[in-house]
Amino acid sequence: MPVNVLMPALSPTMEKGNLAKWLKKEGDAIKSGDVLAEIETDKATMEVEAIDEGVLARIVVPEGTADVPVNDLIAVIAVDGEDPAGVQAGGAAPAPAQAPKADASSANENTTPGGGHMSYERVNEAPDGARPTSEPVSAKSEGAAHPPSGAGERVFASPLARRIAKQEGIDLSAVQGSGPRGRVIERDVRAAKEAGTGKAAPAPKAAPKAPEAAPPAQAAAPAPAARAAGLTTDQVRGFYAKDSYEEVPLDGMRKTIAKRLTEAMQVAPHFYLTVDCEIDALMALREQLNRSAGKDKDGKPLFKLSVNDFVIKAMGLALTRVPMANAVWAEDRVLRFRNAEVGVAVAIDGGLFTPVIRRADEKTLSTISNEMKDFAARARAKKLKPEEYQGGVTSVSNLGMFGIKHFTAVINPPQSSILAVGAGEKRVVVKDGAPAVAQVMTATLSCDHRVLDGALGAELIAAFKGLIESPMGMLV
Repeated sequence: MPVNVLMPALSPTMEKGNLAKWLKKEGDAIKSGDVLAEIETDKATMEVEAIDEGVLARIVVPEGTADVPVNDLIAVIAVDGEDPAGVQAGGAAPAPAQAPKADASSANENTTPGGGHMSYERVNEAPDGARPTSEPVSAKSEGAAHPPSGAGERVFASPLARRIAKQEGIDLSAVQGSGPRGRVIERDVRAAKEAGTGKAAPAPKAAPKAPEAAPPAQAAAPAPAARAAGLTTDQVRGFYAKDSYEEVPLDGMRKTIAKRLTEAMQVAPHFYLTVDCEIDALMALREQLNRSAGKDKDGKPLFKLSVNDFVIKAMGLALTRVPMANAVWAEDRVLRFRNAEVGVAVAIDGGLFTPVIRRADEKTLSTISNEMKDFAARARAKKLKPEEYQGGVTSVSNLGMFGIKHFTAVINPPQSSILAVGAGEKRVVVKDGAPAVAQVMTATLSCDHRVLDGALGAELIAAFKGLIESPMGMLV
């Protein structure tokens, strides 16, 4: 039976990927563990391994193809002594159009987040004269339980297409598929939505006619509905003279950042808590520890601590001291963690990465410092692995190096909080009833109200403030 190779999901949120390069060509023998291709996600390029043996019979999606939906057919492997030349793209042999379809197929799919294996679907052996059929089966898909169409036939659709159809109330049996062998894929469902076809509910009322274009001076305020849905590209262009701007297409990273953070603001109810932390003791301890750092064989210090390293450590310890806050939202429950996982925002050209310091509560300041230097270097080179920037309970975003005194940050799903850290500066404070000068840093905690109530968030940021102002507690 030929094996269909599908575009893998390399992270829980991946919907599309770019097929950057094929490392095998048609006719090459394939062994389990061989690297088949390089797939570009929004943030990294991953080598993807085979989990089956045979011969690469057909490459369906050529290298360099962008935005290939997850679970779309990209290649076919001939196995069990099959003639590779006789295997068609899609894994099926030619058959009469009127042939009946076989029963649901068996499948093998590995799309573990952060993993590097291709997704596969095995093609059924059909009775004589019947056309073989195939369906992917995984923990995220609906397997063989496809709803029948009005004609009593099974509807073949990708898991993503099914999910979108369910959300939008679209009847898949009324959607024309453009995927392999007529399979309904994401773009088909979105096209049906835009066209207003395939709705399970009564068809919506006809949209009102668009008003005639008005000069920019008269089009200053879009209608409330337009604001809620977002302006189209043409609507935005209409506000500006054509020769006043340059159009810069979005890359995958910027698209993903825009989508995820928009969803975060729409779904996670944010509230904000701000404290001022005196950091004179921290700065003195930092200087002392850096002076005492050992040297490597080249005479370079083994570590050089930054203020951000103390902030990461303090957040890690604060989470374990307030265990109710060391949790994330998971729709019908919260996931509460034993150790602290603290993400750290790293700016790169065109976007940012948030690598995660695992078990930040247990690691020394020097370990955190060296880990962050490695993460930052590989983030800027886009060499981080997905498992290094996925997950986490909270994050730290520090703009102090840019002179920013105070700001609020957007929570990075599925995390439940993020700490925005400003610059340390000399300020006049009151001590023992008299004015005094102290170095002060403002920090603002954004909290997901589904996980943290006000009092719990206040307890968390108070624990952070206490550790920052008495930093020796981080060394014990």
